Amino acid sequence: MSLYSVVVPVYNSQPTLHELYSRVKAVFDDTLKQDFELILVDDGSKDHSYETMEELHELDPRVKIIQQAKNFGQHPALLCGFHYVQGDFVITMDDDLQHPPEEIPKLISVMNERDDVDVIIAKYEGRKHNLIRRMGTWLSVYATSKMLGKPRDLEITSFRLIRRFIVDAIIKMDVHLPQIGNLLVQTSNRIINVPVKHDARKYGKSGYSFTRLVKDLFYDITTNSAFPLILVRNIGIISFVCSVLLGIYFLIRYFLYGMSVEGWTSLMLIMLASNGLILFSIGIIGEYLMHILDEAKKMPNYIERRRKL
Repeated sequence: MSLYSVVVPVYNSQPTLHELYSRVKAVFDDTLKQDFELILVDDGSKDHSYETMEELHELDPRVKIIQQAKNFGQHPALLCGFHYVQGDFVITMDDDLQHPPEEIPKLISVMNERDDVDVIIAKYEGRKHNLIRRMGTWLSVYATSKMLGKPRDLEITSFRLIRRFIVDAIIKMDVHLPQIGNLLVQTSNRIINVPVKHDARKYGKSGYSFTRLVKDLFYDITTNSAFPLILVRNIGIISFVCSVLLGIYFLIRYFLYGMSVEGWTSLMLIMLASNGLILFSIGIIGEYLMHILDEAKKMPNYIERRRKL
């Protein structure tokens, strides 16, 4: 009999935690009849989520709880939970009940049938996210497929079933602000999607605003790819070639027809565009330098305030 570790990052989810625990317990005790542990990581919640987590821990010792000193983000919270898993398989899911625990047996069934698969990622049927979140997901899928060589048809979500040795490999990686989905793609190419239901959010709203999604996407691009630098380099090469060709054209026109170069407005627009491109390029280089500095600082991805295991 296998042990399954369910790791859930928690942020302002006091209303959903009891139901989440009850449904996960029912799935493993009644449906699967398998051993499980539920690891809840409080990511600096502003409500009484941790107090509710303590109640669940007192009720069932299989519920392990960790509180972080501040809000570090979903991925560092998962990484924190990974350090305490004891199961043969690790399941990650959200705390808002949009990932139905009743879909877990579907992931486990496929994993049991497929010895050649290391990671199963849920692919949502009838996604309940809003338009902004769906656009952000699409951009992220496209970007990661280009950056990491990920198949375009492989969808990355936060509802996953992972073999333990993959999790052990991830926690050994010393990466500033880790992105679990990207680390999985970099660790194994034996990853598949399995379609599951996706429920609507019952309480509150998503913490992933449009600004947050854009910021995360830009961070992913600049930490996993040199694409922005290559793009700016290519634009610079094309601009230089165009300027040489235009210079030759104006010289020929001047010597053959005696026509001087006109159009100061056009010249100023070109200068403004060139200067803007230069400043944009410096900004991208600065972003890469900041990532290097962050890695060099070796700041912790998370800081535990207290835990009950």
